[in-house]
Amino acid sequence: MGCGSFKTLAKGICTCGKFTTTEASGNTEVIGSMSHAGVRLIIQDRHVVINNGILKLTLSNPDGLVTGIQYNGVDNLLEVLNNENNRGYWDVVWNALDGTGKSGVFEVIKATSFKVIVETKEQVEVSFSRPWDPSLQGKLVPLNIDKRFILLRGCSGFYSYAIYEHLGSEEWPGFSIGETRIAFKLRKDKFHYMAVEDNRQRFMPLPDDRLPGRSQSLAYPEAALLVNPAEPSLKGEVDDKYQYSCENKDLKVHGWISNNPPVGFWQITPSDEFRSGGPVKQSLSSHVGPTALAIFLSSHYAGQDLDPKFGQGEPWKKVFGPVFIYLNSAKIGQDPYILWDDAKRQMLVEVQSWPYSFPASEDFPSSDQRGNVRGRLLVRDRYISHDCLPASDAYIGLAPPGEVGSWQRECKDYQFWTKAVEGGYFSIKNIRTGDYNLYAWVPGFVGDYKNDSLVTITSGCNIDMGDLVYEPPRDGPTLWEIGIPDRSAAEFYIPDPNPQFVNKLFVNHNRFRQYGLWDRYAELYPDNDLVYTVGESDYRKDWFFAHVNRKREDNTYQGTTWQIKFKLDNVSSSGTYKLRVALAAAALAELQVRVNDPNTKRPLFSSGLIGRDNAIARHGIHGLYWLYNVNIPGNLLLQGENTIYLTQPRSVSPFQGIMYDYIRLEGST
Repeated sequence: MGCGSFKTLAKGICTCGKFTTTEASGNTEVIGSMSHAGVRLIIQDRHVVINNGILKLTLSNPDGLVTGIQYNGVDNLLEVLNNENNRGYWDVVWNALDGTGKSGVFEVIKATSFKVIVETKEQVEVSFSRPWDPSLQGKLVPLNIDKRFILLRGCSGFYSYAIYEHLGSEEWPGFSIGETRIAFKLRKDKFHYMAVEDNRQRFMPLPDDRLPGRSQSLAYPEAALLVNPAEPSLKGEVDDKYQYSCENKDLKVHGWISNNPPVGFWQITPSDEFRSGGPVKQSLSSHVGPTALAIFLSSHYAGQDLDPKFGQGEPWKKVFGPVFIYLNSAKIGQDPYILWDDAKRQMLVEVQSWPYSFPASEDFPSSDQRGNVRGRLLVRDRYISHDCLPASDAYIGLAPPGEVGSWQRECKDYQFWTKAVEGGYFSIKNIRTGDYNLYAWVPGFVGDYKNDSLVTITSGCNIDMGDLVYEPPRDGPTLWEIGIPDRSAAEFYIPDPNPQFVNKLFVNHNRFRQYGLWDRYAELYPDNDLVYTVGESDYRKDWFFAHVNRKREDNTYQGTTWQIKFKLDNVSSSGTYKLRVALAAAALAELQVRVNDPNTKRPLFSSGLIGRDNAIARHGIHGLYWLYNVNIPGNLLLQGENTIYLTQPRSVSPFQGIMYDYIRLEGST
């Protein structure tokens, strides 16, 4: 099971969350639970209270909002200064597709019916549901929603999941979802230290520090320059919630620590199966508030491609979660930051316990109702090796049937991903029943793999796919290349931030997360654009991480053209050369390619207007992946010096631009 099984995986555990670790400084005890009391349920007129002797969870009745979390002597870990409907809640942002024009509607999901699902000393599960009918059209998102909360005996935390359903009836209008999540607003007088990763944790500004007079607004509302913060050491730093985004594969635990008393509040997501966009889709985590989020669907770092759209009468049902809210504490006088290490250990327990055995909904299948797939992925690129190479470290997943690469824009159903081990072997376990395609991408190689066979998962199945071979796009030998094909621009040159806009956390790592880097381009190239010379330039130093606009003195922007200069000893004038351009991100941008003549009215290639991932503004070193394969007639190339011109002409906003992943010129065959 989940929380309670911690005692079988870690040494010295009494119950979930209470264990002893030995460190260089001596013995450290982290306390998550001190009681074996059974779980009790108290139903009041306006509240439902669940108590297991470790924590007391209070939910509004019948709304199903989290109004109180009592733990370790603290009456409420949630912000008591907020109204009860602004402490802990499920929410959704939706858009009508029925012609009413409703767009970007933010809705805190309030239930209308309360029901006890399970009530024993071992477990309490409660349901807060809200049915939809045509009388609510235009008022509430057209979904039946059932929110569930679970508290187990001996467990230092609680679980939550929800079932969303759009019925297959013509009375149910079309709509789209921009975002859905769980949000927790913690007490600002206690929770000041935030941890997202080992190298992304720090004391955070107070929410008051972002108010007028204490901060200066920057290029967009989420970014603020702290000019008069309550903590003087933060003066001059930039705060922006997007600096703490994570990829799905890494977004498994994050949260906050209180020093007085030493208490941790952690949001743990044990599986990515219900998240959209695959393993490297980025989402928000925790940020100033103090706020902790569990994001299930969002268009962040992708745009509307990741907004699921539903037609009138289109049937759909999906379970989001369960996710786990884990609470832990240390003794007074101990280092409270050991709570982060404890939270990471508990995350591993939750991951190993997936799928949980205790959720009562029949829409959440147990392990024996799921199936498994295994196999081996190899790569065949005859210009690298005559033999097939093992696709070690490849990302391999099952997602709904679609085109090659469709998984990164898939956002309605479930996906199941793993990473291949040495030899290219992979195993994907606990897959929901249904029909899938197997997809993959391999760091070090361009493009996407899709197996043409339909994979049908049935309860208890164990499917061996055998050896699968990916042949990445390749027409000829590599004449030159820039970058590393890994779907990220992280290997390219990332400038120092403007000294006026620094976040000290990112001075020595994750440097791309600094604010305002897009404007550094014009400072480095005030008059002429970037020129890269093959054989002389170093992409780590000479290739700016984002192809952005140049800011003019009048604060307008102009498009930019980068040059790649290279020599060819021989040219096949009757042959065709291939330029492969892989993009790591695009935001309302266009890529134009010209060869040896920058003034041709019509480019050899244009992508057209592409992308809405906004990764440049949101400090994401990648967004969605794009691959363009450009044919270059040999008669356009010259023996000796050549130049390829890459133009990004769109220039209304400073955030319009692209990030390159990898560029390769292949010889004629």
